[in-house]
Amino acid sequence: QLQASGGGLVQAGGSLRLSCAVSGRTFSRQTIGWFRQAPGKEREFVAVIRSSGGSTYYADSVKGRFIISRDNAKSTVYLLMNSLRPEDTAVYYCAADPSVILSSVRDPRQYDYWGQGTLVTVSS
Repeated sequence: QLQASGGGLVQAGGSLRLSCAVSGRTFSRQTIGWFRQAPGKEREFVAVIRSSGGSTYYADSVKGRFIISRDNAKSTVYLLMNSLRPEDTAVYYCAADPSVILSSVRDPRQYDYWGQGTLVTVSS
């Protein structure tokens, strides 16, 4: 089970930190991704942190502004979002899977386990 939290309303230029708490699975083996979906748009990749080595990858649109990290002791992944823009407004989902290969980490179809989503609204 994945539980996403931390969304809310923030002004442009502000920051938020999302959390994804994972239970019922061997957390250290999971590759955890963050995806987002804006109204009328497809779900898109935001960031991912791999299980092995903790390598991180980001969408170009958030690179340099967002930071993904994991705390294996707390079975939680964080997404720190800085310099937020109105176009970052979306429902943010975390997803987990132990078997995602490197070339597919940006593909939401590769993840079997999803959280319920948390809404981030950035006002201009």
